[in-house]
Amino acid sequence: MDNQQRIAAMTDCITASLQPSSLEIIDDSASHAGHAGAKTGKGHFILKIKSDAFEDKSILEQHRMIYAALGDLMTTDIHALTIQVL
Repeated sequence: MDNQQRIAAMTDCITASLQPSSLEIIDDSASHAGHAGAKTGKGHFILKIKSDAFEDKSILEQHRMIYAALGDLMTTDIHALTIQVL
């Protein structure tokens, strides 16, 4: 799976689970070329999200919700994920 396909899969998972009012996923893999984790072929991404599902949730709870929504992609396709909850 290439990074564009990964972004599409991530978008589908997050949209289905968290119904965000705003979602942007940026491929940041090129910034990590030569990094040990880049050798695995997995991607580095920046996730910007706004969702009512995060209301009254701590940052830790928000991140856990995102990881749960992404499911297996967190281990099979994502090496690094920077999360910005808007």
